[in-house]
Amino acid sequence: MTIDPKLASLRARFANGRSDNVENPDFKKAISLVFKDDGRRKLPYSGVPTLLDAPYRPDAPDRADFGGLAVALIGVPMDLGVTNRSGSRLGPRAVRNVERIGPYNHALRIAPLAECSAADVGDVPFRSRYSLPDSIEDIAAFYTRVQAAGVKPISIGGDHSITYPILQALGRDRPVGLVHIDAHCDTSGELEGSRFHHGGPFRQAVLDGVLDPERTIQIGIRGSAEMLYEFSYVSGMTVIHAEEVDAMGIDAVIAKARAVIGDGPFYLSFDVDGIDPAFTPGTGTPEVGGLTPREAQRILRGLVGLDIIGGDVVEVAPQYDATTNTAQVGAAMAFEILSLLALAER
Repeated sequence: MTIDPKLASLRARFANGRSDNVENPDFKKAISLVFKDDGRRKLPYSGVPTLLDAPYRPDAPDRADFGGLAVALIGVPMDLGVTNRSGSRLGPRAVRNVERIGPYNHALRIAPLAECSAADVGDVPFRSRYSLPDSIEDIAAFYTRVQAAGVKPISIGGDHSITYPILQALGRDRPVGLVHIDAHCDTSGELEGSRFHHGGPFRQAVLDGVLDPERTIQIGIRGSAEMLYEFSYVSGMTVIHAEEVDAMGIDAVIAKARAVIGDGPFYLSFDVDGIDPAFTPGTGTPEVGGLTPREAQRILRGLVGLDIIGGDVVEVAPQYDATTNTAQVGAAMAFEILSLLALAER
């Protein structure tokens, strides 16, 4: 019987080939992160869990240059600023426990951990588990050192109040732009005597001069708290409600985000309640009618080529997350941010 030449070629190349025998150079980079020389893989459920399965470098914060890292993955286990259900202090631990994220981003064609020096450097140290003002100061001090070292951070919260002190540090030399995916604008004012809460970090950042409202876009906004977000409109932020995403289409949302951000540096802040609670129930303030994970991934991937300086994923509260879906989505969005940062390092 005559064998089809294509079949003969495939048999010759793949019949006895191991899974780690690949020729595509992009695939080879990803393979190098997963397979040992003998073709074996690390068990995804073994070892010490880290953010995005990155190397663990708890020593890095003790060094002025953070050990030469380009990207630091940082846990921020603090939720003293919540206004509804608490629990996102356990978010970093939940995201670390996600077994399989990456190593290859097929849409952006990059294995980020093979392309840039990135590591999980542990959690921000806090003086007190009881004091929100002290915690805000502790976060700002830690990220001031990150910024001084020239390291780009990816942070896992924690509630959204953590983003204010992060922006204080990253925007201290010049105000930065912002792509913000969320159900809520988080630009409300003082609540019950406190300026520091997860409903107002971006108002405080603008008033501190570290965030440029004209270069800020907020995507996926919905729910019953619209009356608290006048600051967004008065300051010049661009607000795209969830229903407007449907009307515009994802490509138009991406184009608008790129136009708003322009050529300057920007930060990416992702609240998991920006996603519909059908996908992310494990969060403190769920709002129906949100984005799907795939829509959110498309938006993030559409930012490739812009000057990203860091990002965060916040409000993962695992005790409301019976299926671990929320932690899975949070980790996936952090991986998209890592991919953008790695591409920016090329």
